Amino acid sequence: MSSLPSEVDVAIIGAGAAGLGAAHALEGSGLSVIVLEARDRTGGRGHTIMASPDITFDLGCGWLHSADRNSFVPIAEQLHFKIDKARPPWREQAFEGAFPSVERMDFIQALDAFYDRAEDAAEELGKSGRDSAASAYLEPGNRWNPMIDAISTYVNGTELDRVSISDMDAYEDTEINWRVRRGYGTLMAAYGASCPLALNTQVTMIDHSAARMRIETSRGTLTANNAIVTVPTNLIAEESIRFHPALPAKVEAARGLPLGLADKVMLALDEPDALPRDGNLRGATMRTAMGTYHLRPFGQPCIEGFFGGRFARELEDAGEGALAAQGIDEIVGFLGNDYRRKLKPLAESRWAHDPFARGSYSHALPGHAGARGVLAAPVDGRLFFAGEATSPNFFSTAHGARDSGERAAGEVLTSLARK
Repeated sequence: MSSLPSEVDVAIIGAGAAGLGAAHALEGSGLSVIVLEARDRTGGRGHTIMASPDITFDLGCGWLHSADRNSFVPIAEQLHFKIDKARPPWREQAFEGAFPSVERMDFIQALDAFYDRAEDAAEELGKSGRDSAASAYLEPGNRWNPMIDAISTYVNGTELDRVSISDMDAYEDTEINWRVRRGYGTLMAAYGASCPLALNTQVTMIDHSAARMRIETSRGTLTANNAIVTVPTNLIAEESIRFHPALPAKVEAARGLPLGLADKVMLALDEPDALPRDGNLRGATMRTAMGTYHLRPFGQPCIEGFFGGRFARELEDAGEGALAAQGIDEIVGFLGNDYRRKLKPLAESRWAHDPFARGSYSHALPGHAGARGVLAAPVDGRLFFAGEATSPNFFSTAHGARDSGERAAGEVLTSLARK
C-alpha cells in the first residue's frame, strides 16, 4: 500500500501470524481493515530465507507443533505447500561417541521423571491457586539437571528458574510435529499475501480517549473504530507502543510474560553424505550452556544449530558470528577436527537484537500464569489483544498466535453486533 488510509473500521497492529489470522477472519465482514507492520515483510517471528541456493532456513518458527491440531496445516494444504511428516529426531542420537546410548537413556529417564514431577506439582498447586518456579522440581543432586535446564532453554526460551510451573503445565502438546518443506515463514508470507497491508509502518501510540481511536505511526496518523494489537510482549512491557489513557494492567501482564530467546545458526556442510539425513547431535556436556544440532534437515547439505536462554543471549551480545563459531567448536568436539574444514557459516538468527521482537516466544514468570488472560482481555469493547502470549494453551507457537488473531477478530464482530 503506497499511502495510509485516513480512517478504517479496524486497524491491526502487526503482520505476524496473529495479525494475519485476524485479517483473514475479518474478510467478508464488510469492515474496512488495515494491517500495520513495522517491518518490510509479513510473518513476524516466522521468517524463511535461502541461506544458500540449495538450503532453506527458517530463522524463526520451523515446526508445525501439535500438527493434528495446528490450524496452519489446512492452510498449507490449501496453498499447496508440501508438508514433511517425518518424525523429528529430537530424542535420537546420531553418534554414539558424543552421547553413548546408555547415558542417553539415563538422561531421558531423568528428563521424563522431571516432567512427571512437574505435572503432579502443578496439579497440586493449582488446587490452592499457588504457583512455583519449575526449577523447584528438579531432583536435588541429579547429574542431569544442567542438561534438563538446557532443554528448557530450547522449549521455553529460558531456564527453569524463570518458568511458571502452572504455565508450563497448561501448554498442550500432542507430540505430533511436522515441517513445511519450503519453510514456515514462506507459508506465512503466502498466507498474508492477500491481506490489506501497510509495511514499514511502525505504530508508536494508540490514543483511545475519544470516540474514534487515533493511531500514530512512522508514516502518519489514522483513526480507527477498533484496533487489534498483536505485537510481542516485550514491546508492550517496554512501552514501545504507548497507550493513552495508559493501560498499566496490560503493561504489567506483558512484563510477567517476557519473551525467552531461542536462536539458530545454519552451517554449510561439505561431504554431507558422511552424516545421516535428519539426524540429531547432542553431547553429554553436563552443562546448560550448550547447543543441539539437527544434521542435514530435509537432506540438505548443512547442520542447523540451536541455542537458548542466557547462553543464546551471551552469544548474541558477543556479536555477529558468535553463534556460528560456538556451533563449529562444539561439532568439532563431537565429530573430530576434520569437521572444522567441512563447516562454513551461512546465517544466524539474532532475535534479542531484532527491534520489533526483542526475543523469541513468551513464557510466564513464576506467579504470572494468569497474565495471559489479563493480556488477552478486550478494553472498552474496541481495543483488542492477540499474539502467541495470549493463547491459553498453545502459547509460544505460530498456530497459537494465528488462532488468537482469529479469536480477537471474533471479539470485534461480537462487540459491533452488540452495539
